[in-house]
Amino acid sequence: MELTKMSVQEFIEVLGSDEPAPGGGSASGLAGSMGISLTKMVADLTVGKKKYQEYDELAKTVQLEAKELQTQLLEAISEDTEAFNQVSEVFSMPKDTNDEKEGRKKAMQEALKGATIAPYRIMELCLESLHVTAKIVGKSNVNATSDLGVAALNLKSALEGAWLNVLINLSGIKDEKFKKEYKNKGRAFLSEGCDLADDIYKNILKIV
Repeated sequence: MELTKMSVQEFIEVLGSDEPAPGGGSASGLAGSMGISLTKMVADLTVGKKKYQEYDELAKTVQLEAKELQTQLLEAISEDTEAFNQVSEVFSMPKDTNDEKEGRKKAMQEALKGATIAPYRIMELCLESLHVTAKIVGKSNVNATSDLGVAALNLKSALEGAWLNVLINLSGIKDEKFKKEYKNKGRAFLSEGCDLADDIYKNILKIV
């Protein structure tokens, strides 16, 4: 069954089983999707409310942006597991001849690159989600202020978790140019995103 079609209980049970996937990457995608969903909820609770009329257009924008990011992060849950499965499949490839061994090595390198790009994409989406979340802090329904703090915490967790998955897959890649590119971009996402999440959380604490 597709991961995103599972019930919460089914997903948690397979996550906690001895199945190698889903793992930390998909869990990070789930955390990120929960985070941006909370941001969308806050926007939903702000749009059309007379008390927050001055923020109505902003809330509508956040509503649309959050919905798109929610969809993409949900897709990323399955994409990460599919990428890991590609790595697992390489282990079943024959390795009796030199040509087979060489083909196996090449296939593994390609699979590891895919398994790096999948969590990297989660990082990218989480950073974008944090920027969307930051827009509406202090400009939304005050009764849901704490939910924006929880959104930031989930997105930060997803960002850091995805980074760990990027690193572990990069460790097996021989292409130094590829490794340097994704390490540098990943570190930049991590630094910007963690700082932004912390700022959102601190600002929420001042409001609640």
